[in-house]
Amino acid sequence: MAHYDTELAIIGAGPAGLAAAVEAAKRGVETTIIDENMKAGGQLFKQIHKFFGSHRHLAGTRGYNIGEMLLDEIAKLRVNTLLSTVAFGFFEDNRIGIYSEGEVSSIIAKRVIIATGALENPLKFKGWTLPGVMGAGAVQTMINVNGVLPGKKVLMVGSGNVGLIVSYQLLQAGAEVVALVEALPQISGWHVHAGKIWRLGTPIYLSHTIAEARGEEFVQGAVIAGINDNFDVIKGTERELDVDLICIAVGLNPLIEVARLANCRIGYVDGLGGFLPLHNEYMMTSRKDIYVAGDCTGVEEASTAMEEGRLAGLSCAYSLGKVKRDSYDMAAQVINSNMMELRIGSFGDERSRCKEEIYHKYATMM
Repeated sequence: MAHYDTELAIIGAGPAGLAAAVEAAKRGVETTIIDENMKAGGQLFKQIHKFFGSHRHLAGTRGYNIGEMLLDEIAKLRVNTLLSTVAFGFFEDNRIGIYSEGEVSSIIAKRVIIATGALENPLKFKGWTLPGVMGAGAVQTMINVNGVLPGKKVLMVGSGNVGLIVSYQLLQAGAEVVALVEALPQISGWHVHAGKIWRLGTPIYLSHTIAEARGEEFVQGAVIAGINDNFDVIKGTERELDVDLICIAVGLNPLIEVARLANCRIGYVDGLGGFLPLHNEYMMTSRKDIYVAGDCTGVEEASTAMEEGRLAGLSCAYSLGKVKRDSYDMAAQVINSNMMELRIGSFGDERSRCKEEIYHKYATMM
């Protein structure tokens, strides 16, 4: 079995992984990035909307343009990129088992950053396995990457930012979003996104859920219903909708399988999506040579994932002796300031509180 040596191996080439690679490589760290997909960039190339925030957060730039910028940077920095490659195991001496094109090999890395992202939550209901019931990520891929409209009449389930943004993108692509249902009594995402689809005529039903997908071989309709405070369907509130696509956008949870394989300590923080690898404010896990970044550390926005990636890449560079302490402290302070700006408002305040909870659990564990 062949093997490679590298100073830093990054598992995951999404927003966090690419940002980490740029930050480390520009400081002289020999960097290898691994991703199971055929193209690096992760969710960025599905995101045709403009980012929010300040100029530092690339506000006004579309997600796929940010992805192209990051890919250009890692090419200039000569980052070794292994695509269509699966990291399947961690062994002694930080040896990572990888599989690509029918071949098994390994990478020995002095430092590792896990940036594996998040996984969509499923939702079970009558008929949920029918063709035409899809996750929001799959719908976004079909529209924005493949140029295929997966349905003409859509029921969107979930009013978080993902559900709201994908609804708007479906409308832009020519579909009719017949309705959006949200189990909570209030919209979960940003009202600026909700306002866009509301103005285009999409009704939003709060305290509602999907009760049934109808059809024999594929989705030919859906039943929605009102729910009470216990999330039980209120009899007599059922309503049938004529749809051919049911899009599920009911949140994400951190993808932690690789962190588990690496034997990193795992904790539970509900406000960030559930189980995640415990880490300190420098993104270091319970394994001193393994760091984490992005949605696998708690589900947030892509802008925040990139800042966490930068911090993890910087921390690895410092731990490898590539950055002096004063320079590290100054750069880390700037990144942390950027993240604080991204975590303002009611949503951001809760994320900041949850991150502090992670740091506390890490400190208690150590």
